[in-house]
Amino acid sequence: MSSSDNDWRHHGVKVVSGQHLDINTPQTEGMNRAAAINRATAGAEKLWAGTVEIHPDAKTGVHHHGDLESIIYIISGKARMRWGETLEFVCEAGPGDFIFIPPYVPHQEINASTDEPLHCVLVRSNQEPVVVNLDIPVVEDPEGLYWVDPIHANPEA
Repeated sequence: MSSSDNDWRHHGVKVVSGQHLDINTPQTEGMNRAAAINRATAGAEKLWAGTVEIHPDAKTGVHHHGDLESIIYIISGKARMRWGETLEFVCEAGPGDFIFIPPYVPHQEINASTDEPLHCVLVRSNQEPVVVNLDIPVVEDPEGLYWVDPIHANPEA
């Protein structure tokens, strides 16, 4: 196809307004996901991007995203991530930080703030809306968790 045959108006750059995000996407208890860039909204074939909001002092259900890789970018608020067979590992991230979640990793997002919502941008490596909600035993004592983030490490550790 030559450049003169391309209809760039319809097959070029797409803008999806933040006011027109698609909330018809698989959800996990404790968070609200909305799709911004996907096949339906922008014609994307290899990526999915959207927003996530977690209310103050809330935590999501434990889940994973199959063979997808995920990236979370923190816009505002304080994220606490837990992962592992019993969510025995923990790290925290704030505005401007990125979090990478490898395939099949059981995890839980937590809003570490009791009074501010946590707003994030989420990007996945595929169009498939894979969300596998898990019913696994959870270590509920955050003091007993293994802190692995050297940048935001617990000062008491």
